Amino acid sequence: MNNETLLEIARNEQITAEKYQHRIHICGGTGCVSSNSQLILAAFEKEIKLRNLQDVVLVKQVGCMGLCAAGPIVSIQPDGILYKSVTPEDVNDILDHLNQQPVERLVIDTGLPFFTRQVKNALENSGHVNPERIEDYIGRNGYQALVKSLKMTPDEIISEITKSGLRGRGGGGFPTAIKWTAVKNAVGEQKYIICNADEGDPGAFMDRSILESDPHVVIEGMAIAAYVVGATKGYIYVRAEYPLAVKRLRIAIRQAEKLGFLGENICESNHSFTIEIRLGAGAFVCGEETALINSIEGNRGTPRPRPPYPAQSGLDGCPTLINNVETYSNVPAIMSRGGEEFARIGTPKCKGTKVFALTGKVENTGLIEVPMGITLREIIFDIGGGIPNGKKFKAVQTGGPSGGCIPEEFLDTPVDYESLNQLGSIMGSGGMIVMDETTNMIDMAKFFMEFSKDESCGKCIPCRVGTAKIYDLLGKFSAGNATEEDLATLENLCEMVRDTSLCGLGKAAPNPVLSTLKYFREEYLAKIRQPENAPTVKSNVPVAVR
Repeated sequence: MNNETLLEIARNEQITAEKYQHRIHICGGTGCVSSNSQLILAAFEKEIKLRNLQDVVLVKQVGCMGLCAAGPIVSIQPDGILYKSVTPEDVNDILDHLNQQPVERLVIDTGLPFFTRQVKNALENSGHVNPERIEDYIGRNGYQALVKSLKMTPDEIISEITKSGLRGRGGGGFPTAIKWTAVKNAVGEQKYIICNADEGDPGAFMDRSILESDPHVVIEGMAIAAYVVGATKGYIYVRAEYPLAVKRLRIAIRQAEKLGFLGENICESNHSFTIEIRLGAGAFVCGEETALINSIEGNRGTPRPRPPYPAQSGLDGCPTLINNVETYSNVPAIMSRGGEEFARIGTPKCKGTKVFALTGKVENTGLIEVPMGITLREIIFDIGGGIPNGKKFKAVQTGGPSGGCIPEEFLDTPVDYESLNQLGSIMGSGGMIVMDETTNMIDMAKFFMEFSKDESCGKCIPCRVGTAKIYDLLGKFSAGNATEEDLATLENLCEMVRDTSLCGLGKAAPNPVLSTLKYFREEYLAKIRQPENAPTVKSNVPVAVR
């Protein structure tokens, strides 16, 4: 595949799309598929054929359009109309109104902040391309960044990544260019590249949605990274619980191989690169990079002491680059438009955008991509539409079971790695769960601690024993049987587990407890001082995390 052929495919796709007066996009993400969007697609195809509109109307399956709360969603282009909660029975009405005013009862207001306040990089193609058709991706300038990059030197590419300020979107926010440079400079005849798609946070679906909606952007980002570091073999480690993502990844890899974007001498260059999929068995700890490596090697998924770091000794003892789905998804845009253009968005320390799964007690649940530095208040009350049913906001959990609960007084905090860390939470991979006034914070902390306890690999004593002890103590508070001594023990245990655990799972496991102790201490004290008259705050953990 050379540049001329690639551009020809792109032009043909664009010309073909412009021939149609209307293009109907049916959401094919997991959320909408579970609400029977495939029946809606079939109904459109059948009715278009019956009306002999095949040359006028193009209907296709696309990925997630973001507003999951309103699914199944149908988009009418180029009109820019969005329809919500569509059923097969609505198909005739929608087709009848193609050249008229839209069907009012189904219309979504695209002028809402949910749409206008977002900035798309990683999700740029989601909702526009058929994830099972590579030509759709090429038609939106797909793989042009790879062709361009293969004509550059690895150092020139790293320079663009450095200018972009891209940091790893998987949790810690480590500078991407530094990690790539370390693997590039590491000594080893064989090098590997891994995409960490082991997304296990309750309520999180960022990586899943990208893989389902736009798998080729991940493949392209990985291929560019592999060229930079000198890796010829890549793995995508994805949860087996994501069958639709796995299916579309497999299709995308076959298509990329067929057109020469993967395999020997990709894009007529001297670089060869292949990708294989490895399915995880659902262990949360395998999101930690050394545990993930052990799992790929066929061993039990437990963390390794560091150093050595994977950049020096990773998969099979070889230098290995590991980034997550969203990190790779940003690379093609950076290489297409330049690092400085990417860095125009965000804050001085946190450039670009971040994808979040916004769930819980908020009106507009779904997948969003926002500029770094936007405040929690803007996300929850502008983009999210606020708290439903007239309830008051109480807290937001960022970073999943490894994150913390942030109260109302900090709603104007900018969303970046350092600011969230200062509050005792983390960015994490992007889960964001909103809680209202009915939420019992002890039960919330207990829920996350139970998750961490169950997901502990058991390799180190602080995590294996400590999380269980913390969970038991939280049970005493929930039951109203706790003492002042239990409160002191709880805090000491949390600090011990945080400071002495082997890997990031154990170190971060106490965060939900520590943050609730810090910001909602009165709920713990109430259970000690007057257990029989303690505030009757109902256990109301948001559905998204159950």
